[in-house]
Amino acid sequence: MKSLFAFFVLLFIGLLPSLAQSPDAQRLAQYNLEKSLAIEGYDPVSYFDGKPQKGRSNLAITYKGVTYRFANATNADRFKKNPMAYEPAYGGWCAYAMGATGEKVEVDPETYKITDGHLYLFYNKFFNNTLPKWNKDEKTLMRKADASWMKFYH
Repeated sequence: MKSLFAFFVLLFIGLLPSLAQSPDAQRLAQYNLEKSLAIEGYDPVSYFDGKPQKGRSNLAITYKGVTYRFANATNADRFKKNPMAYEPAYGGWCAYAMGATGEKVEVDPETYKITDGHLYLFYNKFFNNTLPKWNKDEKTLMRKADASWMKFYH
């Protein structure tokens, strides 16, 4: 009986780390969010239509702990059908910084690029727009950014 009790105690202790941080909690800890709000409130679907738009607070969807806002009901419906298709790469952090230095750097939500159906966001402040730097060596930086992001979120 004591060995059965010891087994369950060890099993519970082994499960504690996974119970302590659910996948949603990990996303909230690693994504570029302001009070669980993604992309500073911009509509992720609007990027794919060529014009980033601010979302409305009354049109919000929380996907795996991360809240997105939408400019219209059509975009919200598109997101609901396939949320992963619209989420920004690297948790919404600057793609260039993730690839160049492996760091999480804030973005300008209106500086972006769509490549192979993925949304990439970039830092663009104080005369430093990282999008042109990304464009100079996109494939290498993307490969490095993918590896760097895995260190933060997998």
